[in-house]
Amino acid sequence: MMAEDTPVKELSTYSKDTPVGHPSFGGRAGVFVPTEAFDLGASTTIRKGAGIVGFGNPDGSLTVYFEANRFDETSLHKWENKIRKAYDRLIALAPTVSKAKMDARSLELIGYIDGVGITLRHPERLTHWLTISNALDTAPETAVITFGRK
Repeated sequence: MMAEDTPVKELSTYSKDTPVGHPSFGGRAGVFVPTEAFDLGASTTIRKGAGIVGFGNPDGSLTVYFEANRFDETSLHKWENKIRKAYDRLIALAPTVSKAKMDARSLELIGYIDGVGITLRHPERLTHWLTISNALDTAPETAVITFGRK
């Protein structure tokens, strides 16, 4: 078989900046938003305005935890609270239906979360996600959100 007859396999990978492997307690995870490749209308998992955190797998996929505040808890109205809730589940390996292994093409890395806070490297992508989700009122005020001690 000649080289031009060989079918090209579609490559799915994530950014070199994507955290790989399950983070330890307080460790860094990626913050993601859906790309145009994600079919939001047909999704039975990730809902509009969800906070999505996760990490890369050796096979090029992503493992993500997400929170969309399905039950309208007032404490989860703000996007950063959704992200924190999803991150806490991820770190604790908590049993949840709000977890998925996904094709990396369907999500875009926009920042990081760790035990100290959230750092958005692409806040404009989050603004876009929250705008198309009709949830712009849940957006954070800054690109760096620190978790205060209580």
